[in-house]
Amino acid sequence: MRNVLKTTALTATAAGLALTLAACSSGSSDSGASADPNKPLVVAASPTPHAQILKFVQDNLAAKAGLKLDIKEVSDYVTPNTSVQDGSADANYFQHQPYLDDFNKKNGTNIVSVEAVHLEPLGVYSKKVKSVAELKDGAQVAVPSDATNEGRALKLLADNGVITLKDGAGTTATVQDVTSNPKNLKFKELEAAQLPRALDDVDAAVINGNYALGANLKPATDALVLEKAEGNPYANILAVKKGHESDPRVQKLAELLHSDEVKKYIDDNFQGAVIPAF
Repeated sequence: MRNVLKTTALTATAAGLALTLAACSSGSSDSGASADPNKPLVVAASPTPHAQILKFVQDNLAAKAGLKLDIKEVSDYVTPNTSVQDGSADANYFQHQPYLDDFNKKNGTNIVSVEAVHLEPLGVYSKKVKSVAELKDGAQVAVPSDATNEGRALKLLADNGVITLKDGAGTTATVQDVTSNPKNLKFKELEAAQLPRALDDVDAAVINGNYALGANLKPATDALVLEKAEGNPYANILAVKKGHESDPRVQKLAELLHSDEVKKYIDDNFQGAVIPAF
């Protein structure tokens, strides 16, 4: 099994963040309707755009709804789920359903989706070429190392005629499923958060939308190719440990995340780089 965290430093960071979440959690050991609605809801979220959206809710909508939010920004793709599983966070907001399904299967966790909130189109970026057609023979292309996002990245390349994947290769496709590679591309598998920093060292990189935004890349204009929104299964979700879906604080947050105000905030601030999924 590939580990999403590739370095000791990242592992240490994740562990430190998990301890921080544990220390700061308020009432996250309660389950479902028994949770104290007056205690802050601790939500682990990727900084961009998830925590930004949550901050908008916190600043503009939560008080009127009687909801207290404690937002914990986490930059890796493991800590938010382990924190929800161990109770140091009440919910998380950073992932799509295929990633969650794969994580639960590999780690024995029982985290479930409450609702889909938004889609961040995956894109191919480069500082060396202006189109995927310009990639030279033997070019190095960085892709996310986690199972579902690697498959998603390879599908994006296949959909744009760069490679061909084996029939039946789905969301967990890997480079071993590439059946035709006319440009002899060399794939470099990296933890998703490292991909923007790798742009100077590779010919192209397939980058998740939140990390592209965090690196001041504009998916709508900077991506060589971009995922289509239609029929896309990769909407990002609000998730909790199974049995906590009925927590009244979670239900309030879910309602606010599907509000007209949040939809307008997403449309106005991300201009197509983040798309409401409701």
